[in-house]
Amino acid sequence: MSRTPIGEEDIDKEDIVLTFACPDRMGIVHGVSKFLLDHGCNIVESRQFDERVNGRFFMRVQFRAQGRAEDVIDGLRDDFRPLASEFAMDWRLSRVSHRLRVLILVSRIPHCLNDLLFRAHHDRLRLDIAGVVSNHPDLGPLADNYRVPFHHIPVTPESKPDAEARLLRLIEDLDVELVVLARYMQILSADLCKTLEGRAINIHHSMLPSFKGAKPYHKAHERGVKLVGATAHYVTADLDEGPIIEQEIARVDHAMSADEITRLGKDNECRALARAVQYHAENRILLDGQRTVVLV
Repeated sequence: MSRTPIGEEDIDKEDIVLTFACPDRMGIVHGVSKFLLDHGCNIVESRQFDERVNGRFFMRVQFRAQGRAEDVIDGLRDDFRPLASEFAMDWRLSRVSHRLRVLILVSRIPHCLNDLLFRAHHDRLRLDIAGVVSNHPDLGPLADNYRVPFHHIPVTPESKPDAEARLLRLIEDLDVELVVLARYMQILSADLCKTLEGRAINIHHSMLPSFKGAKPYHKAHERGVKLVGATAHYVTADLDEGPIIEQEIARVDHAMSADEITRLGKDNECRALARAVQYHAENRILLDGQRTVVLV
């Protein structure tokens, strides 16, 4: 990483982020740096990764432009296209101050929802939470406490297609950019997973051995596990097997009760999910097949 000191004249200027992935070859960093220099941009943070097995290059550059970001970003996009084409880049240019429009899906378990709402409310996550959707009405008061719209969309085997259609309409109507499954205990259809590809994040417990079904932490306690963990990943049609973004673990011992392990596991889930959402919101994640490259 490289950082450049901020002068007084830059305090009111807003940073812009460029992220891209492309086939690795000589001259990529030089080309990007020269482009930014020629356009009067000052690099304030840079991360890169050379994936040598498949010959892919990944980079995230945060920079400060001459003039306000909202005034210059469209021009920068137009001017950058020839360079992006030359290096066959999959790329994105965005304003740092942009608040991602997020829709949170939840069932009856409140800890991840409460954590995200708290962090967003206190600006620990730069999000614009457009609403909360649940297949149960139980957590409506929690959303109300944060003045976030709550939408009850019941789901049964018979009503699931209609429920997912309602959810998609809500996503479109609210201009949602990211869907977060904060312990949403419903399996999304393959079609919905495809529609939300790359813009839906899920959280689940991950322990060795794996314990599925109800009360997984109590089952872990019965087996005497020594580690409990949580995994945040992008949603795919393969249940709980999407590209992993973030993981969290904690040690446990024989003296802990099942309830203590459960509390520890829930804390893991909150931390892993919050970091995954943060990395996505800050454009720090690039997909590399079934893997992610997280440039932090």
